[in-house]
Amino acid sequence: MSTRREIFDDLVLDSAARLEPRLGPRLAEVEFAVEDVPPSDPAPWERDGVPLGRTFPSNGRQPARIVVYRRPVEGRAQDLRELTSVVQDVVVEQVAALFGMAPGDLDARYGDAD
Repeated sequence: MSTRREIFDDLVLDSAARLEPRLGPRLAEVEFAVEDVPPSDPAPWERDGVPLGRTFPSNGRQPARIVVYRRPVEGRAQDLRELTSVVQDVVVEQVAALFGMAPGDLDARYGDAD
């Protein structure tokens, strides 16, 4: 039996893996992480609400990193199907931002609730 945290971690990794055919080896250089909640010091562009994820570009020897915030994402889903969809959209948004793409160009299913 998997915990909610383990299920969420798997959803993030599965969502990232779905993007691999489109991005190839560039995606292998990105680290994905899950944190329970965002830090209490929001970035200036995050003042309108709680962020669901955040992108950290590579910095010297540190690779690019994408963090998905579990509790705010879970709060936007009523069941596992919705949670899977929200996680996928958050991962697509963050990866697209990292690579300077529109989310819909990265994943044709972006924003599709089904």
